Amino acid sequence: MFERLQAVEDRYERLNELLSDPEIVSDMDKLREYSKEQSGIQETVETYQAYKKAEAELESAKEMLNDQLDDEMKELVKMEVSELEDTIEDLEQRLKILLVPKDPNDNKNVIMEIRGAAGGDEAALFAGNLFRMYSRFAEMHGWKVEIMDSSPTELGGFKEIIFMVNGNGAYSKLKYENGAHRVQRVPETESGGRIHTSTATVACLPEAEEVEIDIHEKDIRVDTFASSGPGGQSVNTTMSAVRLTHLPTGITVSCQDEKSQIKNKEKAMKVLRARIYDKFTQEARAEYDEKRKSAVGTGDRSERIRTYNFPQNRVTDHRIGLTIQKLDQIIEGKMDEIIDALIMEEQAYRLESLDRNE
Repeated sequence: MFERLQAVEDRYERLNELLSDPEIVSDMDKLREYSKEQSGIQETVETYQAYKKAEAELESAKEMLNDQLDDEMKELVKMEVSELEDTIEDLEQRLKILLVPKDPNDNKNVIMEIRGAAGGDEAALFAGNLFRMYSRFAEMHGWKVEIMDSSPTELGGFKEIIFMVNGNGAYSKLKYENGAHRVQRVPETESGGRIHTSTATVACLPEAEEVEIDIHEKDIRVDTFASSGPGGQSVNTTMSAVRLTHLPTGITVSCQDEKSQIKNKEKAMKVLRARIYDKFTQEARAEYDEKRKSAVGTGDRSERIRTYNFPQNRVTDHRIGLTIQKLDQIIEGKMDEIIDALIMEEQAYRLESLDRNE
């Protein structure tokens, strides 16, 4: 492990040199590439340096115990040794986690698609609740939410809503929301007070950059149409809505939230690029069944991942068997407890895999 850490530190120092090279500074592509690589290993290097410093301090403290010390000073040194040993143990565990191969998409923005599934109007209302929950969560993390396309219902929910969350590390946390979400509650439309079960599906796609997905203009069919509101009501008579069809894959994206056809096309292209990237990623992942099953947040989207039980104020994440009696807080965007537990589960699995391979 320490040979790998030293290699990472050496690479970090080399990147420092490269980023000071006038030839690299004048090449925007190289500058971006090296800056991104350096940023990706900075935490590992800083943690490793802290580990080496603590090791040196521990060795020095142990040597002091061999000196002629009075009882009070000896006790202070022993306390310092104990604290340093705890610090080193914590840093070593942190280094193991940092050496686990990262998801290359973790620092990207995320495009989320929420659709009402089983349950009619109640499913659409629940889709609206989920959108609000994710919007609040994003706001708490300083991220920006941008609606790409939506199909609102007259009752205030969404048949479908597609939006982007812009912010560093957005995908690293929200990717665990991928799957089917189930709600159990008494619908507003229910006069008898009976509890109903409805579902909504959530898809989380990392934003794909143009360099990652090469889409040829000739492979895209562009259709324009007049945008419409709830129940088919016409919003405007101009042909501002855009539908893009990627002919090789058959993937179709529509966008009508902007009044400008150009803006709608730009948004639709972002979603299309993300869906194509996701399709290729899913196909590649399918070749590695064990890896696919281990990733708690990137499995089959039809899989039921979580239940929101309103009468009992309970949220259960079925993937890790976690139940929390804080639905009222979670639905307001305070989701960190669930997401942190999912991240820890994933890291634990990856650490076990790393240990088995060493």
